[in-house]
Amino acid sequence: MFAWFERRIDPYPDQPPAMPPRSLWRFVLHYSRGALPWLVALAVGSGLIAVIEVMLFSWLGETIDRLADTPREVFWAQEGQRIGIMAIVLLVAMPLLNLVSTLILHQSLMGNFPQRIRWQAHRYLLRQSVGYFQDEFAGRIAQRLMQTSLAVREVAMKIMDVGSYVLIYFLGALALAASQDWRLAVPFLLWAISYGVMLWQIVPRLGRVAQAQADARSGMTGRIVDSYTNIATVKLFSHSDREERWMRHGMDRFLQTVYAQMRLSSIQDITLNLINVWLVASVAGLGLWLWTQNQIAVGAVAIAVPLALRLNNMAHWIMWEFAALFENIGTVRDGITSLALPREVRDAPDAVPLRPGPGAVHFDRVTFRYGGMEGAQPMAVLDDLTLHLKPGERVGLVGRSGAGKSTLINLLLRFHDIEGGRITIDGQDIGRVTQDSLRAAIGVVTQDSSLLHRSVRENIAYGRPDATEDQVQAALRMAEADGFVPDLSDSQGRRGLDAHVGERGVKLSGGQRQRIAIARVALKDAPILILDEATSALDSEVEAAIQSRLDALMQGKTVIAIAHRLSTIAAMDRLVVMDQGRIVEQGTHSELLSRDGLYARLWQRQSGGFLAADDQLQQAG
Repeated sequence: MFAWFERRIDPYPDQPPAMPPRSLWRFVLHYSRGALPWLVALAVGSGLIAVIEVMLFSWLGETIDRLADTPREVFWAQEGQRIGIMAIVLLVAMPLLNLVSTLILHQSLMGNFPQRIRWQAHRYLLRQSVGYFQDEFAGRIAQRLMQTSLAVREVAMKIMDVGSYVLIYFLGALALAASQDWRLAVPFLLWAISYGVMLWQIVPRLGRVAQAQADARSGMTGRIVDSYTNIATVKLFSHSDREERWMRHGMDRFLQTVYAQMRLSSIQDITLNLINVWLVASVAGLGLWLWTQNQIAVGAVAIAVPLALRLNNMAHWIMWEFAALFENIGTVRDGITSLALPREVRDAPDAVPLRPGPGAVHFDRVTFRYGGMEGAQPMAVLDDLTLHLKPGERVGLVGRSGAGKSTLINLLLRFHDIEGGRITIDGQDIGRVTQDSLRAAIGVVTQDSSLLHRSVRENIAYGRPDATEDQVQAALRMAEADGFVPDLSDSQGRRGLDAHVGERGVKLSGGQRQRIAIARVALKDAPILILDEATSALDSEVEAAIQSRLDALMQGKTVIAIAHRLSTIAAMDRLVVMDQGRIVEQGTHSELLSRDGLYARLWQRQSGGFLAADDQLQQAG
């Protein structure tokens, strides 16, 4: 029975993730569609339970009147059938409704509903541009994903479950009181108006505080994760005290929102207690006065006073449910700011997979600008740049910082869309092919090759998930990583290829990380290879060992390499010198030296193989 209800909602839907709407209710509806039939069923069940509870009060009042008017010896004969029906409702119908409602609530909705939201939102975020993640704390994004999924569930369930129960219960109670005497309904109506005014004044404020609190909470989490992720830097610079102050500022920002929330909660409780005691006193006093005037029967008093007491008990629960509703609405609004953003880079509607080819790369009159600050003109990074790479050609990109080298690579990987011109691979416009197929055709080794906090095997096989064990071992040997991997171990006792490498690979040395990264790219075996400062963070001995592995990796591939240490790319087939977003020189190392241009000055001004500072270069020029 439990398993049947647990399978009613698919927590991992297959349909492609779409950008969620930015308006609150459309956002909630967007993520509630798969659970909507069961939310409606929950609302119907809650409404029926409310109807039965009100009916029980009516039955109680009528029974008291009949007890007073019916002789004991004929009571069961006259009232037995009516009491039997109510017994069936109370002992059979009510438990069954509660059973089904509980199963829908706990088995179908509580786990599956937020998990479905997390799954859909996570799939959408995975396809966001690189710039999206560069602009935010990773911990903050993760916190918003987790808390927004729970908040959407609570908003949807409180509206459908609590909302239907409270509305039907109150309307039923009002109608029942009025059916005895219209004057008995007046205190309930006045209480409802007072209660509504209080909700209108306090609960939206709680919602606004909750939105600020959600933002402060995710910011606090982001700061904690940022400190822990960069713990080595914190310790190297002896900045524990500074981190404490920075963290305290984030924590105190969160704490102030808690104070604001608790002040409103206290005002809410005090006000609610006042109107609740007024309701009970006015209903009891009015009922007794009407009874003494012989205008209502004792059963009417027996209906009205328990209803008032029941509403008195329910009022705190209702208030907290509404407060929680608006708090969750605030959390959802905060989550929308991160989760409902358009993708900067999207596949074209008619995008097709990139067809495999030898790896010819053409940049044809490419122009690209980064947006500047508000009110400022965007800055041109690449300006009408044309560059053609033949299949199997090895090209080194040279230039001072800001010349546009990394931007050129990012545009080839389509981390950004170009503003003008065209980039093709084997004659195929990269703007017309799917991003996944494009990046599958390109292998990348960067200066800081980040590894996943998983096993060595999983990190290497990331280049080809369907790789066999023999292929993984071959890639390991090619990268000369087979010498240290068998000796690796982790805190769980896993060894060798099964050992986990820590967050971003922190348990490995720089040279070891680079070897694993090279093995990963070797296993991927893409026709185009990008080396972006692949050895600049290593010492000379390790660099020499890694360089020999990179030379083997480059065999038969179209290669684009960036290095500030010019000696590492001097042997490339062609060197392309960039300056201010343009290509200013091209040729082999010896050809460029003989021209005595920018490349020659860069080479001459190097100290220990690094490019000189810009002011030195300008003076040399």
